[in-house]
This record gives sequence, C-alpha cells and structure tokens, in this order.
Amino acid sequence: MDQRLDTQIQAAPLTQEDIRSILLGIMLAMFLAALDQTIVATALPTMGREFGDVAHLSWIVTIYLLASTAVTPLYGKLADIHGRRVVLLSGITVFVVGSVACALSPTPLLLVASRFVQGLGGGGLIALAQTIIADMVPPKERGRYQVYFAAVFLSSSLLGPVLGGVMAERLHWSVIFWINLPLGLGAYWMTSSALKRLPRHERPHKLDVLGALLMTAATMSLLLALSWGGTAYPWRSWPIATLIVAALLLWALFAWRLRTAEEPLIPLDILANGVVRRGTVAAGFGMGTFIGLTIYLPLYFETVMGLSATYSGLGLLPLTCGTVIGATSSGRAMVHLTHYKRVPLVGLSVAFVGAILLAVFSGRISLLPLCALLAVVSLGLGTLLPVATVAIQNAVKPHQLGTATAVANFFRQIGGALIVAAFGAIVLGGVGGAGAHLSHEALQLGAVDRETMVTLFRYVFAAAALGFALALIMLALMEELPLRGHAVEDAKVIGGE
Repeated sequence: MDQRLDTQIQAAPLTQEDIRSILLGIMLAMFLAALDQTIVATALPTMGREFGDVAHLSWIVTIYLLASTAVTPLYGKLADIHGRRVVLLSGITVFVVGSVACALSPTPLLLVASRFVQGLGGGGLIALAQTIIADMVPPKERGRYQVYFAAVFLSSSLLGPVLGGVMAERLHWSVIFWINLPLGLGAYWMTSSALKRLPRHERPHKLDVLGALLMTAATMSLLLALSWGGTAYPWRSWPIATLIVAALLLWALFAWRLRTAEEPLIPLDILANGVVRRGTVAAGFGMGTFIGLTIYLPLYFETVMGLSATYSGLGLLPLTCGTVIGATSSGRAMVHLTHYKRVPLVGLSVAFVGAILLAVFSGRISLLPLCALLAVVSLGLGTLLPVATVAIQNAVKPHQLGTATAVANFFRQIGGALIVAAFGAIVLGGVGGAGAHLSHEALQLGAVDRETMVTLFRYVFAAAALGFALALIMLALMEELPLRGHAVEDAKVIGGE
C-alpha cells in the first residue's frame, strides 16, 4: 500500500497553479478562524447594551476559546484518518452553521451556545491549513510559505477590532457573524475541488473516543481555571481550586489512556520525538509570551504612557508587524541555510535582550524608543515561528502530519493561556486582585497610580524575558534534522516502513 502511494505522489506532482489554488482557499479558511478571535471583542459592549446583560459577556469569548482549543488535536487525528479535504470542509461547514446561529441568537444564552458550535468548527482550521501546506510542499521549501500565514494573522489582527466596532455601532452586532457566511462559502468553494488533487498520506486508524473525551474535559477544566482565576474568582477560591484539581486528575487519566489504548489519540512516538517535544515547547513559550504582551501592553500604554484606548491599540502595531517581518525573513532563509536554527537562535537572543531593556527602563522611556524596542522584540520572536513548525513537520511521517501539527498548535495554545494567566497574576495581584480595578473608567479616575503600574510592568517585562530565554534554551536543545527537499524523498524516507 505504501509503495503504491509513493508511486502516485511521484507520478502526479502538484503544479504551481495547483499550489496557488489550494493556498488561496486554505488562507481564506484560516482567515475565518483568525478573524473571529479578534472581531468579537470590540462588539461586546454593544451586545451587552442590547441584551441588557453585561455579566455574561465574557462567556462569548471564553466559550469559543474553550471549544476551539479542545478540538484542535481531534481535527489533526481525523485528518490523518479520513484525509484533509473532508475534515477541512466539515470544519468550515460547522463554523458557518455556528456563525448563522450566533447572528440569529435572541438571548445571551443561545449566543454562548452558538459560539461553542462555532468554536467546534474553527478549532482545526489553522492546524489543518498548516498540514495541507506540508502535504503540498517539501520541508526545504516550506518556510517561504509561512509569510502567507503571517499575513493572514496580521490582517485579522488589524481588521478584526476595527470591523467589529464599526459593524456593531453603525450596522448591527449580528453583522460580525453574518460576514462569515460569504467568507465561509468562498473558502468551501475554493478548497472543495482543489483539495482533490492533494497527495494522500492517510492510513487506517482508530479514533480513541475515551482518550478524546478525557483530553477535552482536561483542557476545558484547565482553561476555565486560567480564565476565571484572579478575575471572576480569587486564585485561592474553591471554584478555582476545584477546577485545577479536576484538570490534574483528568490529565493524569489521559496520560494513563495514552499508555494503555490500542491506538492512543496522540501516538506515543510523536510524544517521544525530541524535535516535536522541544519545538512545541519553544514555540509555546515564544508565542505565549507574545500573546501575553499583546493583551497587557495596551494597559501599559494607557496607565503609564497616558495614551487613549485608540492610540493604545495602534501602539501594538510594531509588535504585530515585526513578527510578520521576522517570520518572513526566517522562512525564506530556511530555503538556503543548512543550519536553519541559527536565525531564530539569534532572533530569540535579540528578543530576550529587548525584553530586559523594557524591564529596566519601564516608565522611563518615551513612546518612540518604546515602539522601536517592541519592533525589535517581535522581529526576533517572529524568526522562531516558521522554524518550529517546519522542524516539527519534518521530523514525523507523512501519515502523522495532521496529528503532529495539531498537537503542536494545541500545546502552543495551552502554553499561551498559562503565560497570559501568569502576566495577569502579576498585574491583578499588584492592584489588589480585583478585575474591576483594570476597567478603563477606574484607570481614568486614578484607581491605580502610575508608579504602581510602572513597577508591575517591570515584572511583566522580566517575565517576558524569561519566556524568551526558555524558548531559546528549548530551541538550542532541539535536534537540527536535515530538511527534506523533494516530495518523493518525503514519502520514501519518512513514510516507508
């Protein structure tokens, strides 16, 4: 069976036109998932006023995060069992159905339930897009395509908040969900026929249903604890303690299931693979630190620099744009460099030094040098992203690409949630642990003095430096396997048994 598969790949390689057609479709699918993570936040106040319910607004964001994170590994496994096309199209369909349900929701409760369905659809779109690129392009050439992924995330980061606010205020909040209908139909149409030409690597597998349920429950318990801790409930409260204990117990049961199942949800050889393990941890620390900075830097701009909410959002541009430039440069360099780790090793060293300077000069640096430092930090971090993804995919067999890519994305999201919670503990703990102190109204009234925030952000920037340092160490420890340069080589060397 494997030899026939290798012959098929060799006899019918994808043309550049095929690759472009598939690439445009999966970029649109990625844009669906990425945009939905940013467009909702600025529309929340309008939703709260219309529904007359502000207390449950956070669930509109939280429930999507819970659902999308929990199902990410399932999409990877299902893609390895049934093929990329059917799983991607299923994800798009569920996402669009959930979006329509959100737009038609007459109550906050139904909106939250619809967002859960939407998250179930969107959870695998990004990981599947990365997997499909891995099917089309050999690892040696794969880094140059990371610029397209970076462009998707940059455009969604810039457009999402603006579109969300404008649509909610000028039109209606439901429009932010209706817009997913033409986008989703377009993504479905563009990928449905194009993906039929994709090389096939799937093999007969079994889905470990019990393992999937344990992993999903463990993930949701952990993310709920991280989302509520220090905001909805104190960290030492019974609800948070119960969730943490439940998460630990469920993760322990999931680990037991991995060892005892006939075919575990995550193959043990993937977990034992040093490149996958260290690459995932390095990317988790790097991306987690980046996400934490994007969430809490606007607060620094407002409380320490005295900027308005609008200009605080614009202050994040050096951080987001620098990441795209770093990822693009690093991805293109992988095509020409044998020792491809050198670029992100230098980049993460630069990011570490930049974060140290931010900590040292917290509150004592003007806006322009601060933005320059943020650009340098994000430029250095960006060099890690394509290298980590391609190195992980390069280290596994073709029929495990979906699982490995999804698992790496999953643990990256978990790592991001942990680091965001750590940053939140620093800031919230410093102002008394109550989330209300961080509202724009309270800050404008001087509920938290500037010097306190300067000190707290000195610790935040130091924590960011630690995150970059740990990412650097894990990347340095990751084995630098030669990147395969041809699709036939990809199938024969890794896939043959």
